[in-house]
Amino acid sequence: MTPDAAQSWFERNQRYLSLGLARLRHLLEQHPAGADLAQEFPRQAELQSLRAAMQVPPALETLRAVFGLSPFEADVLLLCASIELDSGFAGSIAARRGDPKATMPTFSLALTVLPEAHWSALTPNAPLRFWRLIELGSGSVVTQLPLRIDERILHYLAGITHLDERLTGYLTPLRAPNHGLVPSQEAIVDEIASAWGRGSWRDRPPLIQLVGSDPTAHQAITAAVSSRLDLVPYVLRSTSLPASPVEIESLQRLWEREALLTGGLLLVDGYQSGEGELAQEALLNNWIESLRTPLILSSRARRHARRPLMAFEVSKPTRLEQHDLWDQALGPLAASLDGRMEAIVSHFDLDADTIRQISLDAVEQEAASPEELARRLWKACNAHSRPILSDLAQYIRPLATWEDLVLPEAQLQTLREVSVHVRHRLVVYESWGFATRSARGLGISALFSGVSGTGKTMAAEVLANELGLDLFRIDLSQVVSKFIGETEKNLRRVFDAAEEGGAILLFDEADALFGKRSEVKDSHDRYANVEVSYLLQRMEAYRGLAILTTNLREAIDTAFLRRIRFVVQFPFPDLAQRVEIWRRIFPAETPTDGLDVDRLGRLSVTGGNIHNIALYAAFLAAEAGQPVCMRHLLRAARVEYDKLERPLSEAEIGGWG
Repeated sequence: MTPDAAQSWFERNQRYLSLGLARLRHLLEQHPAGADLAQEFPRQAELQSLRAAMQVPPALETLRAVFGLSPFEADVLLLCASIELDSGFAGSIAARRGDPKATMPTFSLALTVLPEAHWSALTPNAPLRFWRLIELGSGSVVTQLPLRIDERILHYLAGITHLDERLTGYLTPLRAPNHGLVPSQEAIVDEIASAWGRGSWRDRPPLIQLVGSDPTAHQAITAAVSSRLDLVPYVLRSTSLPASPVEIESLQRLWEREALLTGGLLLVDGYQSGEGELAQEALLNNWIESLRTPLILSSRARRHARRPLMAFEVSKPTRLEQHDLWDQALGPLAASLDGRMEAIVSHFDLDADTIRQISLDAVEQEAASPEELARRLWKACNAHSRPILSDLAQYIRPLATWEDLVLPEAQLQTLREVSVHVRHRLVVYESWGFATRSARGLGISALFSGVSGTGKTMAAEVLANELGLDLFRIDLSQVVSKFIGETEKNLRRVFDAAEEGGAILLFDEADALFGKRSEVKDSHDRYANVEVSYLLQRMEAYRGLAILTTNLREAIDTAFLRRIRFVVQFPFPDLAQRVEIWRRIFPAETPTDGLDVDRLGRLSVTGGNIHNIALYAAFLAAEAGQPVCMRHLLRAARVEYDKLERPLSEAEIGGWG
C-alpha cells in the first residue's frame, strides 16, 4: 500500500475496531446470549457497510480468515482485547460476572454472553489456544481461568505490525541487496516463484534448498523471491535453534503464526550445521520436516528430506556474467583496460557484491594509466580472495623468477606451458565452449617429481610470481587424519577456500597423500580409498592450479597420473647446471672474492644444497668481516656433506687451496 492508502486503512481499521467494541459492550450490558445482532445492535448495518467498503480487510477479519476462527472465537478474541483497548470494559465485565474484582474475561463469560457459542473453542487444538492468540491465567477450572490476549495479536488488531519480540533473538530481517541478480540466478528465482505460486500456504509449499559456497547469493535469491511473491523474509541461523523441545516447539508455533499474519518467508542458514554437533543437526532436521510455512534452506552441501524438496545448485556468477558485472561496475573505465579484464575474470571467481565493491574503490581512486588500474584491480581481487587456510596450509610469498630457475630446456618449456594454460582458462573454457562439453578435466594440475632440492618448490614460486597468484603449501600432517571422514572434510576446506582466488595449491611430498590405492582388506583400506577418490574429484573440478611434488614418482597412483595434465621430472643437476646455479646463487649485494664457479660446480649436490652452502658461507664471511671466498665455501660444504652423511671426495674439492 502507498503511505496514503495505509493511513486510510489504519483509520478505517480503528473505526471498525471501535464499532466491534461497541457491539461487545452492547452484548455485555443490555442483551442476553443468542440475541439477533442484526436487529439488536443499532449500528450493525454501519459495521457491515464499513467492512464492505474496505479493499484490504480489517485486522480482525484477517485474523478470522488466516486462523480459521469461527464467529464465536473472533468475538472471544475481541472480548480479550477490549480491556486493553478500553478501560471501561473492566467495569462492564465485573458487573456481568457479579464480582467487582472479576474484571478479566473468561470462557464462562464468553459462553454466556456471546452468540453462536461452542464448547470446542476452549480446546488446546482449537485456533485460539493452538496459535496462542490468547493466554490462560492460573487456576484449575478452565472455564473460570482469566483470559488475556497475546500482546503481538493485540498490536496487530490495532493495525500495528512488528516482529514478535520473542522471535527477535532468533530471527533477523533479510535486507535485499541494492543490485539485481545475474541471469543464472534469476532463472532460479523464476523456478521457485513458479513452484510456490501454484498452491496456497496451507498446502505446505515444498522446501527449497539452495546449495553452494556463496551464501550471499542465496540471500539475494531469497530476497528476490520475497519481492516477487510479496513476502517478508527473515534469516534464522541453524546454530541458534534452542535445544529444549518445549522451546523449539514454541519458536516454531510463534514463527508459523507470524508467517501467516505477515506473509513471512524464512531463510535457514545451515552453513554451520553438521560440523561435529549431531544434536544440533537433529534439531535442524526436525525443524525442516515440521515447519509448514515457506522455507528456504541455505547450505554448502545437499541434504535429504522426507518432505517435498526442490534443490538448486547456486554457483557464483558464470565467468561471462562476471565479465559483464565488471563492465557495468567500472563503466567507461572498463573499455580502457583493453583486454586486461579477461585475465582478472579468468583467475578470480568473485560474487557480484565483491565485484561492485572493488570497482567502486577503484573508480574513487584515479589511476594514472590503464596499466595502473589493472594492477590495482588485480591486487584488490587477490587481497579479497586470499583464502583463510592458516591451520591447513602455509602461505609462501613468491619471490623466485625464471632467472632463478636452472633446468633443462624441455622442463622449462613445460613450466611455461603450465602458465599459458592457467592464463587462458577463460578463453578456452568459456569463450571457446570447452566448459559446456563437460565439467570433468577442467582442473589444471601438475606433478613435479625429483629428489629433494632439485627446484620443485622454486618452480611453484616462479609460476605464482609469473601469474600474480597466491601460493599455499598444504600441510599434509594437518590434512590427513586417522578419523574416518576427517581427511575429506579437510580437503574440502582447502579447495573451497582456494577456489575464489584461484590460488596455487602446493601439495609437497604428495606421495604421503596420493599414494597407490591399496587392496581393500579391511574398513580402513576402504575409507583410505574413498579419500583418494574424493581428492581426484576435487582436483578435476578445481579451476585453479594444483601442484603435487614427490621424491618418488613410482609411488603415485596411476589413476592420478591419468588425470594430471602436466608431469615435470626435475633431474639431479649435471655439472653445467650446477655451475650455472653457483653463478646465480649470490645476490648482487653480497661481497665475494675469488670465487671459482667451475670448481664449485664439481660439488655433486642439488640446488637446494647449493643454497644451504652459499648461505652458511655468507654467515662465516660476515663474522670474519670479509667477502665470501672459497675457504668459507669449503667449510660450509663440509657442514652440508656431514648433514648428508657423505664424504667430500678429492675429485670435488681438489685444488681449492
